[in-house]
Amino acid sequence: MTLRVSTRLPAALLLLALLTACSSQQVALTDPERDPWEPYNRKVHAFNMGLDTYVLRPVAKGYDTVMPDAPQRGVRNFFRNLAYPVTFLNLLMQGKFEMSLDATARFLVNTTVGLGGFFDVASRAGLPHHAEDFGQTMAVWGWKESRYFVMPIFGPYTVRDLAGRSFYGYFHPISYMVREHDAYYLVAIDLVTLRAELLPFDEQLRSAPDPYVLVRDVYLQNREFDIFDGDPPLPDYEALLEEY
Repeated sequence: MTLRVSTRLPAALLLLALLTACSSQQVALTDPERDPWEPYNRKVHAFNMGLDTYVLRPVAKGYDTVMPDAPQRGVRNFFRNLAYPVTFLNLLMQGKFEMSLDATARFLVNTTVGLGGFFDVASRAGLPHHAEDFGQTMAVWGWKESRYFVMPIFGPYTVRDLAGRSFYGYFHPISYMVREHDAYYLVAIDLVTLRAELLPFDEQLRSAPDPYVLVRDVYLQNREFDIFDGDPPLPDYEALLEEY
């Protein structure tokens, strides 16, 4: 345990140094309230886009070319089904007991009748899908607003959602397999299949006036949508009018 902590310390210090350096630069922020670390985030975003251009996207396109659509959906269904322990525990911590029963029913049906989750039989049977994580749980508990933060390789987060990943890592079966059995191939497969699923959005990203802003705003809007279970609060239009 001590070894793991000590190996992460230099990375944490490097991130802190980058944030400090970027904070001293005079840059016009596009969203000062939610993204005050934009200079740093843009640099990491550019690195991630380069990695995607030369590594992830070509591999994902190759996978998409050789793998028919139906097996691709099956693999994605399998990985989504594995997220059940994380979803179930977070539903309980949020007090959503009825939804936790839905999640359990989906997992049991897809794992058995759906052959390990490759077939999403539960959706065809009308069982609702819920995806919950500890970032959402902390938002429900009161941590509503959180700064946007881009991680190398892993992409966009908020500080709250990044903190929630530690919980995710201990309860997700893939994280357990990596931690206990060095099964990194599962992470690679999950990443490649997820990137292949996002290929249809590449043109929209390339044509955006500012791809960084598009990725950030879509991520933050999706997180708000998830936190409020698809029913986010409407903007306070009266308050906005008072500003003008």
